[in-house]
This record gives sequence, C-alpha cells and structure tokens, in this order.
Amino acid sequence: MDTICWLQITSGRGPDECCWAVAQVVKAMISDASERGYAMRLLEAVPAARPDMFKSALLSLEGQDLSAFLSQWEGTIQWIGQSQFRPAHKRKNWYVGVASYKAPQENEYRSQDIRFEAMRSSGPGGQHTNKTESAIRATHLPTGLSAVAQEERSQHMNRKLALSRLLQKLDHQNQNTAMQFQQERWDSHNALERGNPIRVYEGASFKLKRLARG
Repeated sequence: MDTICWLQITSGRGPDECCWAVAQVVKAMISDASERGYAMRLLEAVPAARPDMFKSALLSLEGQDLSAFLSQWEGTIQWIGQSQFRPAHKRKNWYVGVASYKAPQENEYRSQDIRFEAMRSSGPGGQHTNKTESAIRATHLPTGLSAVAQEERSQHMNRKLALSRLLQKLDHQNQNTAMQFQQERWDSHNALERGNPIRVYEGASFKLKRLARG
C-alpha cells in the first residue's frame, strides 16, 4: 500500500537568495521523485517578493517505502553561489530547510473532534515575526492534545501543518509509547540549522555538488 507524506521546504525567513533556492529545491525534488517512480505534487506555496520564488512550499509525496527518499532530502540544504540580486554581496552560502510530516488521513480522526483556532503569532523574529492572526492551534477535543503552527503567513498552510502535528501527537499517544512527543525537532522558519547539510548545490545552474547519504 502506498504511503503519503508531506514535505515542507522553507527559506527560514531568509533573503531573496534563499527564496530562489527554495524554488530550485522544489524543482529538483519533484524531478528526483519522478525518476524514482513516486508521485509528488505541490500542495501550497508562499510566494516571495520576486516572481517564481517561494518563501516556503508544501509538497505531497506518495509511493512505497519512502524512507530512502526522505533520508536524502530531509534536513538542511546548502546552495553555494553568487547572489543574482546583490552582485556585490560577499555571502555565497545560502540555506533552506526540508522537514517531513505524516499526511493527515480522514479515516484517522473525526473532523468534529478537531477544533481550529486562529491566533496571533508569537516568539522570536523581531520585525520578521508574523503579526497577523494567521497562526493556528489545532485541538483534539476528546484528549485535549493540541498543536500550533505559526511559521507560515498563509493561514491555510498553518492549518495543514497544525493538523499534521496534532495527528503525530495522537499517533504517539495511541501507541502507548513512553517517549513524550517533542515539539517539531526543527522550527522550520525561526531556527533553520545551517550546519551539516544533507545536500549541497552549487552555481546558478543549481547543480548537485554533494549528497551526504547516497
């Protein structure tokens, strides 16, 4: 039976160069998935200020035994290249992040048991903090478990991410595991890890230079 998961690609609130890299990672990931026989489609994207660039993107991946694919994509992706937008800029290393989520399945929960609440985003970020009420809290009424997504500017995407995180918590609880479910190991926008990249791309052609695990 095919498995479905979601992959979130984020610029980590980085500049235009990172948003350009997000768009290139989307293309590279879709191409890689197709070559492996997986079905991948873009669910939603938050556009950047410049055309054909994304602050973040959410993709759906479907197929059998996705673990090998995910192991080669999930984590930090580095792009080494001269800025196309600021030629005099000295920085040549840019980073984006990839995280996977379990795709919510309708038969795993009753929609009437989930309550969604919009709220104002909080936390670090200074002037980049999302100050609109696009953050979403998803609460499972029978258990009281809840999950929050606030990193996206799109309320619809935050709703999807909050639901996915909530279902992960419910899954852990239903398995009666002794391990306490931790908040996402990686806050995709506010705490993008810039070390130990899983993939390194180079140049304006976005050519793969190194893959940490092959």
